[in-house]
Amino acid sequence: METSSRVRRVRHELKRRDVEVVGVAPLGAHFVAVTFRGGDLADFVSASFDDHVKFIFDDPSGETVRRDYTPRRYDRAACELTIEFALHGEGKASAWARQAAVGQRVTIGGPRGSMIIPADYAWHLLAGDSAALPAIRRRMEELPAGVRAIVVVAGGDDVALATAAQLDVWQVADGAALVEAIRAIPLPADDAFVWFGGEASIAAQVRDVVHGEKGFPRTASRISAYWKRGASDHHEDL
Repeated sequence: METSSRVRRVRHELKRRDVEVVGVAPLGAHFVAVTFRGGDLADFVSASFDDHVKFIFDDPSGETVRRDYTPRRYDRAACELTIEFALHGEGKASAWARQAAVGQRVTIGGPRGSMIIPADYAWHLLAGDSAALPAIRRRMEELPAGVRAIVVVAGGDDVALATAAQLDVWQVADGAALVEAIRAIPLPADDAFVWFGGEASIAAQVRDVVHGEKGFPRTASRISAYWKRGASDHHEDL
């Protein structure tokens, strides 16, 4: 049964911002944090942990590449934005991140809007693959003491999380195991929120389990396909 939503959606003025790399920091074996600076970031807004900006750069052949990424951290006073890039895989954005160096210039567009999910739900389920880890890390830093969070991550990435919340982490082998883990988790009837970000076919299965099998309200969930196997640039809310 559907319940009234506590989620608020806001739109932002869409802008393209020219920025420069000012910092590159490895995050374990599979991620790198790249920090960008520029006066165009003075009015940047990211109101939700799963916002997406369009990261735009030219590859070595001169082709313009556009990919969606989570704004991981923003410092208004310094006009700096940090994005975390996954390094595994052979995508063009991962290849760019492997060679990222101070002084390089790129363009960042958006975000177009934010889905603002209150942090004071009593219970949170956050799940996904490596593509979801930057958003999950940001969300866990936002959650206050006194709430409970279960995080389910597919793959072998480091999922060390900083949070004041009561946290349980389930690390599973792959997408199929993630779906089974969510199937096994009892979802509270109220004051709870379910979030997923990951590959499109797994996102569809998670949606079917959460809403179809468990009857959890769609108004208290956000299930997104962050990427699709075989597609170079894909993002879809399910």
